[in-house]
Amino acid sequence: MTPQHTGTVLELRGIGVSFGGLVALEDVSMTAATGTVVGVIGPNGAGKTTLFNVVCGFVEPNTGDVLFEQRPLRPRPHQLAGKGIARTLQGVGLFRGLTVLENVMAGATHTARAGLVSALFGLPRSDRDERRLRDEAMTVLDGLGIADHAQAWPGTLPYAVGKRVALARALVARPRLLLLDEPAGGLGGDDVEELAALIVDLPNRSNCSVMLVEHHMDLVMKVCDQIVVLDFGRVVAAGTPAQVRDNPAVAEAYLGAEVGS
Repeated sequence: MTPQHTGTVLELRGIGVSFGGLVALEDVSMTAATGTVVGVIGPNGAGKTTLFNVVCGFVEPNTGDVLFEQRPLRPRPHQLAGKGIARTLQGVGLFRGLTVLENVMAGATHTARAGLVSALFGLPRSDRDERRLRDEAMTVLDGLGIADHAQAWPGTLPYAVGKRVALARALVARPRLLLLDEPAGGLGGDDVEELAALIVDLPNRSNCSVMLVEHHMDLVMKVCDQIVVLDFGRVVAAGTPAQVRDNPAVAEAYLGAEVGS
């Protein structure tokens, strides 16, 4: 886990979301400190994905505020990268018609300086952009230990490698906040251990904060500085992994009965 940091990269204040008569989130507040890893956990149906989608702009809250680096944020999915936020998906989500390298390059196209006309006519500025994006993508792939797969097609990759490619595509955007949606989903034990080491190192190596939703409790406890526990759309516990582990409300949320009953 990362050392103590000051400052807040993300703050949610009193977030409420309703779908018709169904309350998905109710008065949810949480913060993610700069340079830390924050986990959101809870049983199925607790509201974890809805909360993630609020931050990403896929769901607009009925009540509450989202602040990114102390400023109000009205997120829109297509604007996230430009604002310094990147997200991975629950699966792999790679473009099957692009190579691994091209998939990762696609994650940084918002930084391209050349416009559409330059790209269409192959003008020098477009060529320079492509070389820069290619170099940056290769650097990220190398850092994740998968540079040897740069020219491979997504359909030929082992699942664990595909997950790393998806992570590389998010990291090449140079986010200040990285959102990981069930990063350990579908991985075996050894791959989860390697993923944990990668996540712990992200704030230092990539200079970004991390917010993750994950069902793999061993991973969450190893990599997170702070954990927020949701149940039926409400925050029932928050704190360090040790504090959350020892909180009876967490056991009740997962087991459906109070500890000792």
